[in-house]
Amino acid sequence: MCGIVGYIGKRDVAPLLLEGLQRLEYRGYDSAGVVITSPKASGLKMVKAKGRVRDLEARIPKRFTGTTGIAHTRWATHGAPSDENAHPHLDPENKVAVVHNGIVDNAAELRAKLEADGVVFASETDTEVLTHLIARSQAERLEEKVREALKVVEGTYGIAVMHADFNDRIVVARNGSPVVLGIGEKEMFVASDVAALVAHTRQVVTLDDGEMATLKADDFRTYTTSGTRTTATPETVEWEVASYDMGGHDTYMHKEISEQADAVDRVLRGRIDEKFSTVHLGGLNLDAREARGIRRVKILGCGTSYHAGMIGASLIEGLARIPADSEPASEFRYRNPVVDPDTLYIAVSQSGETYDVLAAVQELKRKGARVLGVVNVVGSAIAREADGGVYVHAGPEVCVVSTKCFTNTVVAFALLALHLGRIRDLSVADGKRIIEGLRRLPEQIQEILEGEEDIKKLAAEYADAKSMMFIGRVRGYPVALEASLKLKEISYIHAEAYPASELKHGPLALIEPAMPTVAIVPNDSLLEKNRAAMEEIKARSGKILAVAHQEQEKADHTIVVPKNEDELDPILMGIPLQLFAYHTALTLGRDIDKPRNLAKSVTVE
Repeated sequence: MCGIVGYIGKRDVAPLLLEGLQRLEYRGYDSAGVVITSPKASGLKMVKAKGRVRDLEARIPKRFTGTTGIAHTRWATHGAPSDENAHPHLDPENKVAVVHNGIVDNAAELRAKLEADGVVFASETDTEVLTHLIARSQAERLEEKVREALKVVEGTYGIAVMHADFNDRIVVARNGSPVVLGIGEKEMFVASDVAALVAHTRQVVTLDDGEMATLKADDFRTYTTSGTRTTATPETVEWEVASYDMGGHDTYMHKEISEQADAVDRVLRGRIDEKFSTVHLGGLNLDAREARGIRRVKILGCGTSYHAGMIGASLIEGLARIPADSEPASEFRYRNPVVDPDTLYIAVSQSGETYDVLAAVQELKRKGARVLGVVNVVGSAIAREADGGVYVHAGPEVCVVSTKCFTNTVVAFALLALHLGRIRDLSVADGKRIIEGLRRLPEQIQEILEGEEDIKKLAAEYADAKSMMFIGRVRGYPVALEASLKLKEISYIHAEAYPASELKHGPLALIEPAMPTVAIVPNDSLLEKNRAAMEEIKARSGKILAVAHQEQEKADHTIVVPKNEDELDPILMGIPLQLFAYHTALTLGRDIDKPRNLAKSVTVE
């Protein structure tokens, strides 16, 4: 959510900031703004605009030059999208500028106090409270002004601050929302995502919660919000700028769907142990004795990560014979859960910064739980907070909706389940069977992708539906949930997902010719049960699109996918439905990479 970009150095700053904002557009936003200055400038110059970065760029005058600046793309929380509510926010004297990701929970209380002191607000945002608090501070240094303001703020933030009286620096701070420093040659960058930095530097420092930094053109220093110096060692980002380009595709979503065979090969590479029919997962920090002591596995994620966790739980139960379940992280931490020392908790997040998941991890750690992370972004907050984990190595995912990262996350769970299973009671023969199935995945994914034209035609036929039903049983149900979510996210067609066994307990009331059903029908022990569910739908004149391993007589259309091992089939059965959602949205003319009301990295509640 939202995007922050900042620069201090010798170069003309406005073009750099606009380029950085464009690279962060995938995060979801409704307005944008930029403020700049330079060592010789007498004040701050700002331009803001509701809409896209291109709308902001169109407003910037020709003589808008400087060497220091901060910029922002906003996703509305407090106040509707407007020029006034766009960031940055300035104080009345145009001395202090603030950009902010996150939410100030006590903004209403602070606003009331400031208004009682005569402060006049120019926006409806919670962020403007920070601007006034910093501007009114009597501290002598900018760092102290920011620190004083943060002492009275409750909530989450990633902020960058400029001050006309301290135009040789940018001060930044983090609590629950990402802040990444980019280290250049006599120039420094800051952003909420490395995507805005990799075109200029691959040396980065990621701030921890409760940490601040001062950036000058030739130096940076980090310290806590209480003023204690911290040691920050730059790390090298593994992703290059080309990873964020479309690579000849019309959309990032299409590019990322098409990359899945390579992505899955990447998550498997170097991890398979042929000798013992298992896998190497050194980052778990979990020895065999500890693994055998696990009595339950609880997987926590949100949205697509939650669905991946459901498939992961099924894999862990099936291969390792450990009771496992998946739960939305956003609900888990509010129900005062019982934290069992024999339970292994697994936090799932593409960005590694999802606030609801991160907060659940922090609560679990506070209660002494062992927590593993399954994340895509190296060095992200969840990766650092967890006791160990598995990187999914999907590569940068720019489209707001997740495709290749979902697939790689499920594959990562298959690796974890195999690892735990072989430590416990999974036989060498079954271990070898799963490994052979994993090795077949990239080729089978490519086979599915080669059938895109047929799926495109099907999508055009179903695109006029006002609502759709998705059904599956056991392993197929999470696939149905994820496919339903994808269709909703980018086509805006209402969709619901149910276990196929639950149809007769209520959802059958919705079935009619205008309500198509997508049925997940793997060729496993439940094949006849799934066929019976399709019989029930056809008896009520429902239209059916089946995803199956062979043509289904009761379906109006069937997308045939290659068969793998039963446990791994869900990985393949979801991919054609990503293409189905994509081409449905394309037929309807949707903004596929930036669907309305959504953001890529959800760093607020």
